[in-house]
Amino acid sequence: MHCQCKFIEEARVPDHTADGLRGLVAAFLSRHDPGGARTDFLRARFDAGLARVDFPVGLGGLAAPRHLQPVVDEAFARAGAPDNRPRRNSIGLGMAAPTLLRHGTPAQRQRFLRPLWSGEEIWCQLFSEPDAGSDLAGLRTRAVRDGDDWVVTGQKVWTSMAHRARWGILLARTAPDAPKHRGITYFVCDMTAPGVEVRPLRQLTGEAEFNEVFLADVRLPDALRVGAVDDGWRVARTTLMNERVAIGGRPLPREGGMIGVLTRLWRERPELRTAGLHAEVLRVWVRAEAARLTALRLRQQLAAGEPGPEGSAVKLSFADLAQRISGLEVELLGEQGLRHDDWAMRRPEEPDLLGRTAAYRYLRARGNSIEGGTSEILRTVIAERVLGLPAEPRAER
Repeated sequence: MHCQCKFIEEARVPDHTADGLRGLVAAFLSRHDPGGARTDFLRARFDAGLARVDFPVGLGGLAAPRHLQPVVDEAFARAGAPDNRPRRNSIGLGMAAPTLLRHGTPAQRQRFLRPLWSGEEIWCQLFSEPDAGSDLAGLRTRAVRDGDDWVVTGQKVWTSMAHRARWGILLARTAPDAPKHRGITYFVCDMTAPGVEVRPLRQLTGEAEFNEVFLADVRLPDALRVGAVDDGWRVARTTLMNERVAIGGRPLPREGGMIGVLTRLWRERPELRTAGLHAEVLRVWVRAEAARLTALRLRQQLAAGEPGPEGSAVKLSFADLAQRISGLEVELLGEQGLRHDDWAMRRPEEPDLLGRTAAYRYLRARGNSIEGGTSEILRTVIAERVLGLPAEPRAER
């Protein structure tokens, strides 16, 4: 177990208020120089329970209400403290961490959460396969028990950050004769293990954010299994619900994100305006603001529990808006909007939607309706699990 400083003892006091947390941050900063080594500072912040205040005591948190996290983050930001570069490890922070907290063993939580949060270990998601993307439960990657190990064979695709990842969250079929949702087991995969091969997938933008991952007799100890054998689908649902919130529910200020790029262009280039385009800009601005407020409300609801199927609606709206806004920007710019600045093959740590050209944004936004659950699948989730409509006919039933 990591050494815990005396702030953990202070954290046991049940009076978790905004002022109390600001006091804890001030006391922490009096003992830890934010201008020092980034990793050491972030490790100490985790040990002090000031990483994610809603996490359990001893695991980076204070067991405090989730809605108080911005209080802590703002206090550290005002002091010029380094953050953990969350977009660089969005899968680890947004998907792996909540899944491990809910379903992992005490040993797994102690081993993985601290270096995950500090950014020392990057994570990827090994779910989608060439023949099992939208129909995720149809996956074919196999895991066969061999003593205290599992031997994994198969292929994964569209894996963000696999080329940088130390660990991956993996779904594999362990009972091939069981109904497809019941024969899956959830693992943590060592991305440095023999038999793991990562190949880049070049995209429409010229970059290769994504990868295909080949698993050839990869041996994983049973200690890396998360949840019960053949119960991986239940564990995976926790990951998927958090994924959709992580993709579509990031907190933004008004006119933050891609809508801000479009509105700045509209204000700064009056010669491009037409009456028809004015109406379209107004429509997407209203939709973007409604989506932002809906995502904010969802994050507030999360303070009271786990994410549910409502996150699918946020992600669906995000994908549709990104494509509409980027298309409108290209239309506004005309021929200039078609000029792509760089087709070079690169391996970015994250897509730079705001710092590139309109053509790049247009091309990259095409993937928003596929990654993190296709828009078609999300509409089915919303229809069945939010609106309560009759279930879609399924062949396996």
